[in-house]
Amino acid sequence: MEIKIVDDFDLKKIVDSGQCFRPKEIEDGVFRFIVGENILHIRKRGETIFEVDCSADEWERVWENYFDLDTNYAAIRRDIETFAAGKPYEKKLIDAANFGKGIRILRQEPFEMLISFIISQRKNIPAIRSSVERICERFGRRVGEVHLFPRVEAFTDDLTGLGLAYRKDYIKDALNKVANGMIDLKELETFSDAELVEELKLIHGVGDKIANCVALFAYHRVDRAPVDVWIKRAIDEDFNGENIFSTFGKNAGILQQYVFYHKRSNK
Repeated sequence: MEIKIVDDFDLKKIVDSGQCFRPKEIEDGVFRFIVGENILHIRKRGETIFEVDCSADEWERVWENYFDLDTNYAAIRRDIETFAAGKPYEKKLIDAANFGKGIRILRQEPFEMLISFIISQRKNIPAIRSSVERICERFGRRVGEVHLFPRVEAFTDDLTGLGLAYRKDYIKDALNKVANGMIDLKELETFSDAELVEELKLIHGVGDKIANCVALFAYHRVDRAPVDVWIKRAIDEDFNGENIFSTFGKNAGILQQYVFYHKRSNK
């Protein structure tokens, strides 16, 4: 089936943006995405035309929401230009937004994001992907050529051999708190941004950065802008020590993705 997307949409940039660890380019120009039990293969066929291997119903029910297609990212980039105008870092910010054009904030599964970003501590992206895949292969249900991300009840206490090191204890605490209902990931959808972040921080090993990553990439709280090593470097080196994301406010998380992708890609 062919679908049309007229707004910013770049599959490779989305996959490489640092917000997701399972989507991948499986062959030249063909990208695979997994959400829940749904698996999508998608390739670009024209300027705004994409070929997908799902039904029209599944595209509308699952993937339009997953890719956040109701949001106008081109308009957000124009907002960034307006915000940057006349500021000392105007060129840096506009360069980052243009460089990241095509990135979208995916609406991902909360449990998968929680475990994935706990794993992300002091790991590079290839290492995170490797650990996440090992978890899926050990505990996840196989569908075709892939293993789905496991449900909480599918995990066992054996987390050895997954490249987790000290993170094993953090993941075990997260599994326990989710399994016993102390952390209700569904209920967190109703929390305010600040309440959501504080609730996630009840999990051992989850600090501000991880909690804000989960808020942004799982709960689509696009006002949240996680500060990791790359964003801290951008604040110090490019924005004269100013946290421009808190000033930008609405859609700060989208701005953060542009800056993160630009900074890391040009390291």
